[in-house]
Amino acid sequence: MPAGDPMGLASGARLGAYEIVAALGAGGMGEVYRARDTRLGRDVALKILPDPLDGDHDRRQRFEREAHVVAALNHPNIVTIHSVEAVGGTYFLTMEMVDGRTLADVIVPGGLPLDRFLKIAVPLADAIGAAHQRGITHRDVKRGQLPVGSSEI
Repeated sequence: MPAGDPMGLASGARLGAYEIVAALGAGGMGEVYRARDTRLGRDVALKILPDPLDGDHDRRQRFEREAHVVAALNHPNIVTIHSVEAVGGTYFLTMEMVDGRTLADVIVPGGLPLDRFLKIAVPLADAIGAAHQRGITHRDVKRGQLPVGSSEI
């Protein structure tokens, strides 16, 4: 993210064993970064609970519940949660890093041809269905945050 951006960690910053590579986005429950796990030598996504919320016990518990719910799912189209951690009072999730483009990047004005639409919609519906079978309802699906495999689209 450019200088002056509201996201708090710059490229090269460290959070425990993780070195920040780039800011990816922010939402109500956290900021997301690409980071390098220096212990395992792989890139991960870090979702960091924002500072104003990390002191709020209820929000922290909600953040951890989100991690437990997602970690309970095992599906090829649902991100894998690796851990819930805290370093120096900063709470964060470590997740599988998914490369690709978002739906917002893929959907063109006027929509998609049917074959391209189905390549995206069927796996997405399958993932949401798997979550629903476990009693989990995603209340905040955003097309700008859903990664789709760039090699297939």
